Amino acid sequence: MVKKLLIHPIYYKEIIERISRLSVDSQRKWGKMDVCQMLTHCDLVLQVALYKIELPPINLLFETIGIVTKLEMYVFNNGIPRNMPTFQKLIVNFECDFDESKTNLLKTLEEFRVACENRKLPGSHRLFGNMTEKDWEFLEYKHLDHHLKQFNV
Repeated sequence: MVKKLLIHPIYYKEIIERISRLSVDSQRKWGKMDVCQMLTHCDLVLQVALYKIELPPINLLFETIGIVTKLEMYVFNNGIPRNMPTFQKLIVNFECDFDESKTNLLKTLEEFRVACENRKLPGSHRLFGNMTEKDWEFLEYKHLDHHLKQFNV
C-alpha cells in the first residue's frame, strides 16, 4: 500500500477537495466533535508543526507509546485509532464558526505545505519523538484522513 505524504501534490489536492466537500451539516460517524470542532482541531494539530503551538512534556511511558505507534503506522500503514486521547491544548469542545474554521484550516494547510518545501518543520514531537520531514508529512496526512473519514469524506 502506498504511504501518502501530505506534501505530495496529488495527496495535498485530495485532502483539500475532501475538506471542500464538508458542510456545516456534515455528520460524524464516531467521536464527540462536530464538523466545525474537527476542522479547528485539525488546524491546531497542524500548528504544532509550524511552531505556533507548543505541547507540554509528557511522561516517558506515553512518549514510548507514541514512538511505538508512529513505527506501527509506518510498518503497517494503518490509520489512527478511533477516540484516541489527545493533548489538552488540541481539544476543541467549544462552539466555533464553520466557515471561519474551514478557512483557517485551509490557510494553515498551505503554511504547512510551504514549511515542508522549505524544510522548516520541527525535529521532534512530544508524543512521537524524533521527527523527519517525511514523518510530519506522513503523520499529518494520516491525521487529516482519519478526521475526514470521521465525517464521511
